Amino acid sequence: MPPRFSIIIPAIHEEAVINSTIEHLETLDASASMEIIVVDGDGSGKTIGAVRNGNVKTAISEKGRGNQMNRGASIAQGDIVIFLHADTRLPPDAFDLMEGALNDPDCIAGAFDLAIASGRPIYRLIAKIASFRSRLTRIPYGDQTFFFRRVYFNEIGGFASIPLMEDVEIMRRIKKRGERITIISQAVTVSARRWEKEGILVCTLRNWLLISLYFAGVSPERLSRFYKDTDKIIASRTMLFC
Repeated sequence: MPPRFSIIIPAIHEEAVINSTIEHLETLDASASMEIIVVDGDGSGKTIGAVRNGNVKTAISEKGRGNQMNRGASIAQGDIVIFLHADTRLPPDAFDLMEGALNDPDCIAGAFDLAIASGRPIYRLIAKIASFRSRLTRIPYGDQTFFFRRVYFNEIGGFASIPLMEDVEIMRRIKKRGERITIISQAVTVSARRWEKEGILVCTLRNWLLISLYFAGVSPERLSRFYKDTDKIIASRTMLFC
């Protein structure tokens, strides 16, 4: 029987975490009715080469999260496709929650509230703001774990092949179609590693600036160059103080 759920994990240089993510998924209640697809954006396939579970499907695609997720969806067999970041953990009843949301015929896609894996109050505040923003705008971000009816995902053409903001672009497209995105109140939990590496203030302000520029009409290609330039500056600063 085909699986009910297809979990697609776009990854690049995630050899250190990919197996723990797969093991986490296998602890969930509906794990027997899912398939896991890891799509590597690195042509050398280092991440998929590290996968120990022989039941996991693997593929290589062009770099870019949108390209990777589309590649995974192209080989998915589940009725529901789920796009999970490699450093993210689903709540224990995630499959039931997604199934319940999509049982509503008016719902064709959804995401979760956000939590960050840290006990520090500042991270709880960042997560609460992110969850509130997504509920207010009805435009969640990719780290909130998108899920779709596969038929619908294919119907709208999947993610745009752009270097950045593919998550915001597809949600805006759905919203413009007048269709409903459900945001589940239980949270997925993402690693705090990005904030810890870049610095909480720098990471948060850069994210806000990128999304503001995108909504103002700056192209994803220009935003991608800006992101890479600031990433080099952050990396240089980190090396300087190490």
